[in-house]
Amino acid sequence: MTARTDIDSDRLIAALDARVDRREQRRAFFRDALGAMAVTGALGLASGASAQSTPTPTPTATPTPTYTDQDILNFALNLEYLEAQFYAYATTGAGISSSLLGGAGTAGSVNATGATAVPFADPIIARYAREIAADEVAHVTFLRNALGSSTVVAQPALDLSVGPNSAFSAAAVAAKIITAGQTFNPYANEDAFLLAAFIFEDVGVTAYKGAAPLLTKTYVEAAAGIMATEAYHAATIRGELYRKGLVSGSPLIGWVQGISDARDSLDGATDIDQGITPGTTTAPAGGVTATPTPTPTPTPTPTPTPTATASPTPAPTFPVSNIVPADANAVVYSRSPNQVLNIVYLNAAATSAGGFFPAGLNGTIKAATAS
Repeated sequence: MTARTDIDSDRLIAALDARVDRREQRRAFFRDALGAMAVTGALGLASGASAQSTPTPTPTATPTPTYTDQDILNFALNLEYLEAQFYAYATTGAGISSSLLGGAGTAGSVNATGATAVPFADPIIARYAREIAADEVAHVTFLRNALGSSTVVAQPALDLSVGPNSAFSAAAVAAKIITAGQTFNPYANEDAFLLAAFIFEDVGVTAYKGAAPLLTKTYVEAAAGIMATEAYHAATIRGELYRKGLVSGSPLIGWVQGISDARDSLDGATDIDQGITPGTTTAPAGGVTATPTPTPTPTPTPTPTPTATASPTPAPTFPVSNIVPADANAVVYSRSPNQVLNIVYLNAAATSAGGFFPAGLNGTIKAATAS
């Protein structure tokens, strides 16, 4: 995919972090509360000089939403429905079994207009895709069993279609992969598939990490296991995009950064998303081309003639890889449920539907506030 038309005029997106927000809110609360206490004490000391002093009220901390385990697991299940259906269509041209889709809430269908099995050119990437597809179906099955028939939510309406007004195309426009009115087809080839998968996998990892502190001990271990699986998937996708992006003329590294920037524009002011290179590169724009070593020509004379030692051909330089989107301590970032919603809805404003979930999620966690 060396030109935008190679992806059928494409489009893509950006999505999910939380614990940081809650931690900062708590810090702000205690900082303001302590400041208020100091001011109140000073006013008390000054009361003898002025009986007119008015004490400063203690600020009220912003309440953190309280979710049950079922709320969090159903939220995760909505995301797993999305991933499982995407990988199923990408690898087989059809969705997952209808036996895995029922439950509470408004059951929705998948808009998969134009979706076909990806014509993978690399059999290794095809195997990766099939393995990930099987894992995502297993996640759906596991979460549904953990929730039980009385509390599990149904699959909501999903948009995995191909067209100028699709969620994928809207995301690709935001990532500057295509322009408005063009179409991003995630099923056109393996490069387009990897870009689409990159949207979902990073969001899944940060969503599970952000949700972990909200779960009780009963479900933390299982959630950590699913997060680890999603992290393996994300690393595989990021690694393949990096490898393919090193080919001379490939736009993939730049497009991946565009997706990362688009997600960052949706999930709040803090920059916590990262592409597959740290942002600087020693390679020429567009990729890397190795210089072949010339074959030496033998000297025709029987008497050896001293020759100057040739300078070695410098090895091609490569952009530094960034396989793990992590902080300075190599700890993966978190996203709050609200940040995840803004990303999958493709909307930084307050909303309850849009993007890949045209009718919204099912369950308690479905309304996003402005990021």
